[in-house]
Amino acid sequence: MKLAPLRSNAMRTLLFVFCVPLFFSAGTQQAAPPQGDPLPVPHYPAKPKPPTQTKTQKVANPLNDLLEEAQRDIDNKNFESAIAPLQRVIADQPEFAYAHFQLAYVYTALKRTDEARAEYTRTIAMDPKMSEAYLNLGILLLDKQESAAAVAPLRKAVDLLPSQSHPRYLLAVALDRSGDHAGAAEAFEALLHLDPSDATAINYLGWAALRGGKPAEAEGRFRRAMEVQPKEPGASKGLAESLDAQKKTEAAAAYRDYLGIMPNDSEARARLVHLLLEQNQSDAALAELDRLDAGKPPALESLKLRADVQVAGKKWDDSIATLQQALALAPNDAQLHGGLGRIFLQKRDFAAAEKELRTALRLDRENLAYWKDLSSTFFLGGNYPAALSTLDEIAKMEQPGAGVWFVRAICYDKLNQPKPALEAYQKFLALDQDKNPDQVWQARERSKVLQRMLERKR
Repeated sequence: MKLAPLRSNAMRTLLFVFCVPLFFSAGTQQAAPPQGDPLPVPHYPAKPKPPTQTKTQKVANPLNDLLEEAQRDIDNKNFESAIAPLQRVIADQPEFAYAHFQLAYVYTALKRTDEARAEYTRTIAMDPKMSEAYLNLGILLLDKQESAAAVAPLRKAVDLLPSQSHPRYLLAVALDRSGDHAGAAEAFEALLHLDPSDATAINYLGWAALRGGKPAEAEGRFRRAMEVQPKEPGASKGLAESLDAQKKTEAAAAYRDYLGIMPNDSEARARLVHLLLEQNQSDAALAELDRLDAGKPPALESLKLRADVQVAGKKWDDSIATLQQALALAPNDAQLHGGLGRIFLQKRDFAAAEKELRTALRLDRENLAYWKDLSSTFFLGGNYPAALSTLDEIAKMEQPGAGVWFVRAICYDKLNQPKPALEAYQKFLALDQDKNPDQVWQARERSKVLQRMLERKR
């Protein structure tokens, strides 16, 4: 007697052979916003849930005994033993789709993925309406990192199971992993129509909006996600980054809330320090840096950031100590030498400033900022010949403006060189056009004096 296909709940339990939760990374890229946004990362448990067989009418047929034997082996996780009875059933009934489906499950449990894939494909060919076969094939392909290939069977599973959210979730994951982010967003939108409180879908759409330059929309998504799961790290970080992208002041508080959940996210804490620095909260920024460096030697970038905060708070001695500590880690970092030189200039330690700025220029000779700081060092220190020589180097890289001519004029004036001093004052007056009244008055008065001096020498 020919055995009929078993349309039982046993097939449907295989739908949940794998549970695929979605997690969002806590870790870029302004969005930017940061650069690298969190994406779905399906996770597959090591031990799949075995299928169960429902009660069926006992038929005097040895094939039923073979199916029951296979089911017992599956229930007891003796998957290797289940192969032989299922193969005997298939040998007798080669078009029996359910037996192929069971065998595919067994191969999946044994990590014999190529054989499992072949059996799922045969099952679908025999029974094109068996939604579970499409779904399990899609999961198998996702597990093999063949995301693009998983799209077609998962899309078919969605068509056959329109009221179930799990297939739509898997389809969204496959689309995202295969690079079709727009398609993934569409699938997650459809998932939200079935389950408006699905935090995974809400989070994904929030990050998609943030990547797409729509931070206000992203903010709304992440706020909704946090209503569903208040302590979900991805939503909390997404809210902070979306507020940050909109330059909202509450971004700092949002980063603090996120760091309360994920205290070891150094990138987020560094961003919080920058925000506090922008808000002139240098003491709060230093406190966050202390938390960032707690229990470990400070990293180079952390030291640079600490120096920025200390400079903003005009803590010159502290910033010098911090930059010297950073230079011990990176002695050939021109930026560190240049920054240290500027702080020495601020403290009017001209000798130390000159030393650091010359080192910075040796490492990065084309850096205009270092040249300008060096010229200021010479000028304020009264070394007018060196200041003029440095201004000559700067003039090779950019056209001198009104301010430069004023400084040159003073240098020549101090060196008792009336002719070039007068010419420099006149160039300053022509370029400034009364924008700096104090300097304009000084230039005019000195020009009168210099003019008389030159006339007397004739």
